[in-house]
Amino acid sequence: MRYLAFWLIAALAGAGSATASELAPTGTLRAAFIGSNPVQGRVDASGEVRGPVADLARALAQRLGVPFSIAPAPSAAAVIEAVKSRNADIGFVAFDPTRAEQVDFSQPYLLAHNSYIVRADSNFAASRDLDRPDVRIGVGERDAGDLYLTRTLKSARLSRRPSAEIATGIKMLVAGELDAYAANRTRLIEIAAREPALRVLPDNFFSVGQAIVVAKGNGAGLTLVDRFVAEARASGLIQSAIERSGLKGVDVAPAPAR
Repeated sequence: MRYLAFWLIAALAGAGSATASELAPTGTLRAAFIGSNPVQGRVDASGEVRGPVADLARALAQRLGVPFSIAPAPSAAAVIEAVKSRNADIGFVAFDPTRAEQVDFSQPYLLAHNSYIVRADSNFAASRDLDRPDVRIGVGERDAGDLYLTRTLKSARLSRRPSAEIATGIKMLVAGELDAYAANRTRLIEIAAREPALRVLPDNFFSVGQAIVVAKGNGAGLTLVDRFVAEARASGLIQSAIERSGLKGVDVAPAPAR
């Protein structure tokens, strides 16, 4: 697997300067990601970003023949704003139709599964059990789960908080102020491992593609990123990044249907 990742980087290095200006006009590929989302990446104790976003940004910069920088943002909205304002060249966010009105999305590189965490003594057995008038569901404001549940829930009530404040939402759940909390399965598995009073439901209410976004209308840059994602999937680079990060609750996104 490491050989495949190395091969991809080496094979793409020749594309270099001819395309760099389309995606990294400053001479450095500047990437932004959601710092509180472990599906994307983490900032370690030394301040270095690790995880799939770092591996992909590094490989894409190698393809362009430029250095790269990658910085955490507090939310998906902040990532999108950084790309829209040209303070970042690419961003990592989950696809949603409302977001696609603001930035252009590549094909997905990773599937993040979304579920609920509930108190261990609750009667909830599956996601469908929660859509009732008496159920209060916590969710990160404007997260992919929030956008999806806002469109699809018929009866349950959503309690939104900034996505970086998930710890506060979990405390509310434990205290009985919420009946469930919605987030990606990776986050919920980690929380349940630390909190024996909680459990993650076995099914997912939503699976969403994590993708790379570029500024609206940057067709040449999007074509380059789309081709890169396809090659990263085929070479095993994305799978290798998932395994190296030890992520649970995610899968490599399948190639789009032709």
